[in-house]
Amino acid sequence: MRSDPPKLTVYFDGSCALCRAEIGYYGRHDTSGALCSLDISQTGISPPHGISRERAMERFHILADDGRLLSGAAAFVEVWKLLPGWRWAARIMAVPGALAALELAYRMFLPARPILSRLFAKAARRSKVGPGDGRG
Repeated sequence: MRSDPPKLTVYFDGSCALCRAEIGYYGRHDTSGALCSLDISQTGISPPHGISRERAMERFHILADDGRLLSGAAAFVEVWKLLPGWRWAARIMAVPGALAALELAYRMFLPARPILSRLFAKAARRSKVGPGDGRG
């Protein structure tokens, strides 16, 4: 059993199928138990101090154990630093301009997120329906 607290608290929009899948992936690969994921869309889950629930659901946020609140690309990089198989991506973000480019790409992705999430959810439902299961 883990005795030390998680290094990062991850706030995510659990009403987004794409977000749930990503956080699920991170959780499965978090072999050290460094992440604590909170679904900000759930009643009773409070957003980190200083931001509204709506803002917390609009972007990916993390609260580091040292008190830093990060969102967007910077938050992803902090998560990647803790995940085996993703540390290389975090190191690449140290190259000058890389983090800014990732943040720009993330901001371009955000308006499309609702559409992509619906498409992802539909595809996931289809993949679970197979021949002969009475639903297809």
